[in-house]
Amino acid sequence: MTMPSPSAPYRFPVAARYAGMESSPLKDIFALAAREDVVSFAGGIPDPELFDLEDVAACYDWVLSHQGHRALQYGVSEGEVELREQAARRLSRDLPTDASQIRVTSGSQEGLFVVAEALLEPGDVVLVESPTYLAAVQAFAVHGARMIGVDTDDDGVVPEALEEAIRTHHPRMVYLIPTFQNPTGRTMPVARRQAVADVLLRTGVPLVEDDPYGALSFTGSTWAPIASLPGMGERTLLLNSMSKLMSPGLRIGWIRAEGPILDTLAVAKAAISMQSSVVDQLTVARYLDTADLDGHVARVSAVYRERRDAMASAIAPVLPEGAHLTHPDGGMFLWAALGEGYDAQRMLADAVAAGVAYLPGWSFYADHADLSTMRLSFVTHSPEVIAGAVERLGEVIAQHRRA
Repeated sequence: MTMPSPSAPYRFPVAARYAGMESSPLKDIFALAAREDVVSFAGGIPDPELFDLEDVAACYDWVLSHQGHRALQYGVSEGEVELREQAARRLSRDLPTDASQIRVTSGSQEGLFVVAEALLEPGDVVLVESPTYLAAVQAFAVHGARMIGVDTDDDGVVPEALEEAIRTHHPRMVYLIPTFQNPTGRTMPVARRQAVADVLLRTGVPLVEDDPYGALSFTGSTWAPIASLPGMGERTLLLNSMSKLMSPGLRIGWIRAEGPILDTLAVAKAAISMQSSVVDQLTVARYLDTADLDGHVARVSAVYRERRDAMASAIAPVLPEGAHLTHPDGGMFLWAALGEGYDAQRMLADAVAAGVAYLPGWSFYADHADLSTMRLSFVTHSPEVIAGAVERLGEVIAQHRRA
């Protein structure tokens, strides 16, 4: 038996499901965002100047003053009843919901992990949009699932392609982000939502519907979730988050479900983190009860719309001929496909050297990645900062034309 060298650092044996995951695009996003010499469009990181700090602070003060002993104690895995009641009240605008149908999570990211823990076995297939949210791919992959990307167009997932993929791959579930999708910003129209629901009802495949951005509308229009369509409520796990509406530091979200799966979700949540922070849950509940969240979201969305317009106006002239750029009606992201001959990953180092960062699009694909794609978030910076950074990005793109 060969003994390790005394000078060699000890390495824990790592589970096979985490092999090759010493780093991740999410970790890289926050590293780029922390660099003072780089204007980062990589992460969907809200501008902290837009936080409703005064009202949030007042809610924390009230909770600690009036419910302090309870707030600092253990809670229940299902979530505190006040928060579940407030979540149900918001969801009931589109989908009748009561508090018993809500399971609280520490943000929608943990919600994805709870869903994966509750539903997936190694080898299961999950159908996802192509492209899709990269951290969902990670959450499902570490549970042994195999992601299959389904064709999309500017209206979201293509129903005929979805039905064909279901017939071919027999998935455990379908994962979709129909409203202001991450990463593309696209929104699925009502008719497309119905067509997708028809496919799922006909084939009997359950839906995991992720909706963290739906309230961030730039037009005043909102879209009811697919879960609200006839027959879909009982076969959909609907995820929401307060991170994009109040602040990402409040790691509070929830899953809406019906039937026996609710018990399984609670058990999975308990196994992962026992409970979400009671202090934060009660504070969010108090905020939803007493503050004007809709008014706050409307003010933030107006700023985001101005920044979307600034980025779209600045980037369109610097994209190569034939490139495709989305123009979202809400949310946090633009998606650019530069076209054949461009590699956004290879281009990133030059962009960072020029003081601007984005997220290469390959990481958002379950398979068959388009290497020319990039995701750009417009929510963090002012229009003036956006314009200057995009000008520098355009120079980098121009340098790579010959590739």
